[in-house]
Amino acid sequence: MRFPQACLLIACAALAPLLLGGCSILREFGPVVEVHTLPAREAIELKRGDILTRGKLSDATVQTIRVAALDEQACAKPISSECAEALATVTGVATDRRLAALSELWLAQAQAMKPGSAQQAAWLETIRYAYAYLFLGDHTPGERAFEDRQTQVRDWYNYAVEHAATGMFEVRQQMPTQLPDQTSWNIAGWELKLDMRGARLPGSTAVPAELLPASSLSFRGLRSLYRRDGFGAELVAVIPDESLSAVPTRGGRPAAKHDQQPLPWSEMPAPSMTVLLHPDGDNLDSVLHARTARLTVHDPYVESAIMLRGQRVPLAANFTAGYGVWLARANFNRQSLRSLLGREGGIDRPHVYLMQPYDPNRRIIVMLHGLASSPEAWVELANEILGDEALRQHYQIWQVYYPTNMPVALNHAMIRRALGETLTHFDPSGQAPASSDLVLVGHSMGGVIARLMVSSTDQSLVQLAADHSRLTPQQIRRIDPMLRFEPFPNVSSAIFIAAPHRGTSVAGGRLGRWMAGFIRFPITVLEELAHTLVPDAAASSHESLGHIPNSVDNLDENDPFVRTAADFPISTQVRYHSIVAQANAEVALADSDDGLVPYRSAHLPGAQSEKIIISGHSVQQSAAAVLEIQRILREDIALREAHFMQP
Repeated sequence: MRFPQACLLIACAALAPLLLGGCSILREFGPVVEVHTLPAREAIELKRGDILTRGKLSDATVQTIRVAALDEQACAKPISSECAEALATVTGVATDRRLAALSELWLAQAQAMKPGSAQQAAWLETIRYAYAYLFLGDHTPGERAFEDRQTQVRDWYNYAVEHAATGMFEVRQQMPTQLPDQTSWNIAGWELKLDMRGARLPGSTAVPAELLPASSLSFRGLRSLYRRDGFGAELVAVIPDESLSAVPTRGGRPAAKHDQQPLPWSEMPAPSMTVLLHPDGDNLDSVLHARTARLTVHDPYVESAIMLRGQRVPLAANFTAGYGVWLARANFNRQSLRSLLGREGGIDRPHVYLMQPYDPNRRIIVMLHGLASSPEAWVELANEILGDEALRQHYQIWQVYYPTNMPVALNHAMIRRALGETLTHFDPSGQAPASSDLVLVGHSMGGVIARLMVSSTDQSLVQLAADHSRLTPQQIRRIDPMLRFEPFPNVSSAIFIAAPHRGTSVAGGRLGRWMAGFIRFPITVLEELAHTLVPDAAASSHESLGHIPNSVDNLDENDPFVRTAADFPISTQVRYHSIVAQANAEVALADSDDGLVPYRSAHLPGAQSEKIIISGHSVQQSAAAVLEIQRILREDIALREAHFMQP
């Protein structure tokens, strides 16, 4: 007997829930899997979003939790470690997948905790599993080079190392006894050993005053932030910086001690560094159970990559952060004005700042700022050179900070001495590549000084001193080294920027004379001059020196010094370039100026190149000038390499 078709359908419908194991399919009579199209933004967020970028676990980690048969809702609340501990014991889940998920789960827990030992332990667990994934998982870093997941795990590692390292520093700062040579600490049940062989702090400093995560810093006043993606935490070590300030008041400072002058150089007190944390162990199992680790510190200027567990690993680096922190805290703008006016809080002698630890194999770029200025004048240029991989490999930057109220001849002599002493300190034999092929870059009055450094004199300045001062022949002989000189050794290139080689009418005009009237010399400088001229005289003998021309006086186009110096021959061994600013493009070049310096004064015959840029006097900050200087430096590299390749 046949059932009617309707009855058959009813019977199938009744049996379907039993046969198919659920009612949802019967209810919908739809497919098991549905497909939807996501907007591009949502698709990318789903692939790349994680606990750092969106405050929620990544989709890959959520999927791993599901596959491991764990409670998704419980794991989404990272208050306890139960989910991570459960996942760590699950079998049947691919090693890479499990390790990556564990790293993110511990990271989520660390972020939810308050600072302390428990949070530090969570950071270390994050590092442990990220490190294991990257180097001891199912695949090598090279095999996963294009995977978003590897980039995520690397970022978790870097972020956790950043917080673990700064946490270690804070713990150390709170110790009742801080031993400078202490290299091991017990933190959160771990023994952490410090290895500083890959980097050092400026001078004899053992411990920085601050340790700043570069990722948390933002800067205004810089066109670009230069960093390098890679492995490790990017940090800035802030070192206590000794003040260069002088006290120029008559009763505020004793006479200068001629045999005890301060060091003429220092390294930038905010070096950038890259920090790694390596859990100990020879294999995956030992790393996952380790309770000891090494924290290694690296100089990003020296090391771009390291060998780690048989893999060449690029190191992360930040080349702007340390420089930006230094400039933001140095208070140069106020100090340089005080120096110009000879007021308390200014400086009374040149100082050489090394922008990175001295490297004997990289050529030195010496930067000389202009009137009423400071190292801040070079903020864009220095940052671009530090951020340029090719230039950074060939050059290191030294910035000369000097009091811009002094007579040009005196500043020139003091800068020569400061540079010479700095070079002698770092390269006593004078044989290092860094001591040869120096590059001078000078803006405005710094350009005038740079030109003097590559020039030769005759008797003309000595004659000027005899004709325009009250000095005796014996006193003139004492200052003869200041007035007669040869090109500074081993300078091969110079770049003059908006430099008034033949002075400017502005300095001799009403505004210039008014400004010059406010300038005073620090008492220490006057005493040193008096000591030079009359060694056995009393300290108060400086009062009889009479009028000494200041820097503004020297920049007057009618000043005898600048008119004479403009004709000194430049060394034939020096390739020099000019960058000239023109404020008004509609004015004929020969008749133009930059608001302060006329073209006829900035122009130098015989220059390898002359770049005209439509700009005001502060042209060194313009993008066009920076690009031109970079071009010159690259051309210099190519010429030098071609020279050495010749048979």
